[in-house]
Amino acid sequence: MQDSPVRFTRLRLKNWRNFKEVDLQLGKRLFITGPNASGKSNLLDAFRFLRDIAKEGGGVQEAVRERGGLSKIRCLAARKNPEVVIAVDLASGDEESPTRWFYEIALVQQSRGLRRVLVQREVVRRNGESVLDRPEDVDRQDDLRLTETHLEQISRNQTFRPIAEAFRRILYLHLVPQLLKFPQLAQRDFPGEDPFGVRFLERVMETPEKTRRARLKKIETALKAAVPELQNLTVSKDEMGVPHLEAVYQHWRPDAGRQREDQFSDGTLRLIGLLWTLLEGDDLLLLEEPELSLHSAIVKRLPELIWRMQQARGRQVFVSSHSAEIFSNEGILPENIALLAPQGSEGTHVRLASDIAEIQCLLDEGMSPAEAVLPRTAPDRIVQLSLFD
Repeated sequence: MQDSPVRFTRLRLKNWRNFKEVDLQLGKRLFITGPNASGKSNLLDAFRFLRDIAKEGGGVQEAVRERGGLSKIRCLAARKNPEVVIAVDLASGDEESPTRWFYEIALVQQSRGLRRVLVQREVVRRNGESVLDRPEDVDRQDDLRLTETHLEQISRNQTFRPIAEAFRRILYLHLVPQLLKFPQLAQRDFPGEDPFGVRFLERVMETPEKTRRARLKKIETALKAAVPELQNLTVSKDEMGVPHLEAVYQHWRPDAGRQREDQFSDGTLRLIGLLWTLLEGDDLLLLEEPELSLHSAIVKRLPELIWRMQQARGRQVFVSSHSAEIFSNEGILPENIALLAPQGSEGTHVRLASDIAEIQCLLDEGMSPAEAVLPRTAPDRIVQLSLFD
């Protein structure tokens, strides 16, 4: 059993989607921002890709297929270099003297035949010592072995199981309230990840009853600050076995009305989803634009809320956002901010705000991250939008 959650400490990418090359130090939390289409979601997707390789029923071939093939993943700025590389440094165990892990995977595509994705390189190191270094001699004798990673094979990842498990448990959330309110709009039976919360209520219902009730009580308490009319938050199944959120809505009539999730506001549903997910585990959590549908006063407090949950559970949280309210929070340090900057034919560059002298100077002068960082994410010709005819 692990003493504490495995923590990601560094991410390196080569020819991954928008990014020709990335080398990013990772702390307990990371706020990712940049212009539209700069690659915020794609940066988070590097972690989801590792999870999809490691998860049960996954694997590298399926992970690539779900993304449209290696040609869709490879950066357009890659030019002559065909390799797509993801490498991460991790730490597990005691923070004072952690076990240091390194995992790297490099992928290419067969030039002929079935055009399978091949593992060009798969490397694992533990405290600097080699644990795995592929291709091995047996791989060279049988190319078919290179269509699978050792990461995805239980019989072969025994020596680095802690990081395989850490990848498998990565959680991503970008809950779309309309898919809970109008389930007929979504395919609930599709296999694989549930990034938009289609099966969120099933996940809540499958949680052991004692844990479920305790979490819902905590969420109800937190909700009273944002939606004071909602009380007695519960989840139950209807006569067809479909789970529903329910709450009492206090109003001017003597008897309060009981409502289900299709009567909740979008913001209430997103806040419930966010709070539940923060309570759900202690492994890496990826949040996509958590500010959507929420009042600006609530959004401004999200970094503090996330930080309190992190302190209690020891988990990492990486967030993508454009929100001025989020970045106006004084608790966000420049080393917590990853700024994406598209560079045309060179792809998108990624730098921590703490590594940009101009931003650090503005912060030292008393500006908030919203004032010092977000203006750099605005399109250069945004004024022309108002001229649309």
